[in-house]
Amino acid sequence: MHDRQWVKSSYSAQTGECVEWAPALASAGSVPVQDSKDVGRGELRFSPAAWSAFVTETQRPAK
Repeated sequence: MHDRQWVKSSYSAQTGECVEWAPALASAGSVPVQDSKDVGRGELRFSPAAWSAFVTETQRPAK
């Protein structure tokens, strides 16, 4: 877990309270995601397809 390069969400610039993900592991079959303000709680893992669908959905304009 500690040897990963975590990338913060671009929306966390102001507060630092957002999610981080490890993009280098996506090609290995899972995308680890953690809470940037409480990294000690561990991580969730998503399939690359599920993570891609989540990111796509969050980029859609609000209705």
